[in-house]
Amino acid sequence: MNLETHLYKAQTIGNIEPIEYMIPYPGTQAIIEGQIIKFGEKSIFSDYNLKNIEFYQLIQKMANWLTEQGINPKDNVIIEENSSLQSLLLLYGLWHMGAKGIFLEKSNVKINKKLGAKRIKFEIDFKKAIMSYSPVFIPKYKALLDETAVIMITEDKSIFLSHYSLLVNANSIQKALDLRSGMNFYCDLKANSTFWVVICAILPIYTMCPFTKKDPHYTFTYDEIDQKRGYRLRKDWENIENFKVNDIALCKENSAVLAVKNNPIHLTDFVVKKNELWIKGHSLMSGYLEEGLMSFQDNYLIINNQ
Repeated sequence: MNLETHLYKAQTIGNIEPIEYMIPYPGTQAIIEGQIIKFGEKSIFSDYNLKNIEFYQLIQKMANWLTEQGINPKDNVIIEENSSLQSLLLLYGLWHMGAKGIFLEKSNVKINKKLGAKRIKFEIDFKKAIMSYSPVFIPKYKALLDETAVIMITEDKSIFLSHYSLLVNANSIQKALDLRSGMNFYCDLKANSTFWVVICAILPIYTMCPFTKKDPHYTFTYDEIDQKRGYRLRKDWENIENFKVNDIALCKENSAVLAVKNNPIHLTDFVVKKNELWIKGHSLMSGYLEEGLMSFQDNYLIINNQ
């Protein structure tokens, strides 16, 4: 059995195969066209004093600017750790034109040459740099759900995540936490991981829950936090049996969220065996660039924490 078949089986839950589970949007680019335009006069990223329609126009300006910088559809472009607004505009600008974002776990991590990664100047103020560009961009290419949306690069792995896996993870978080339109939240993650992509970039738009520092209903943070105030994010899934009710388990290979307390999110299943995480579900990655690091057993992907 080849790796592609192993992955497909690991991405399947019961008789629900990947992409068979329908979500409201055919891609991340369509979230903007669907949600933002529909609620154009509202403000999801309210701390930036931008109405949704203004945010959408900035994304299109960014896509035009990126095209002028020599970025093409399907290119892999590094998104360096920066302000959230800068990273939001770049990420959605790339998706709008059919390109992919690369996130680096550490700024000095080595990037495999096979990825053909491109860099752009991050020292500039994107909002100012793109102001003179047209607020209308007609994409020449729209990525399909099962195509790569982001690549997360750690010290030893390059993790591919599809548009579908990211959207399903956001959908599953919404179900697990019962997030409803109008409930606002905040997350203090830095823009250097797929955790940030799902929780800070996709989830607000997907749920239409405003993202704000000002008196949020919930805060997502790595710090200790009272249950009434929010959720603590944890990457130490090997200790999941000791998680509190407001602890959220994170896993890069599962796009972002794995479980709330020790309950797997919707369309995810896992087993922790000592230092191994056996995982399957629709949020599962599309694979590593380093294929030799992938291991499967009983239709589960096995991640070793040693």
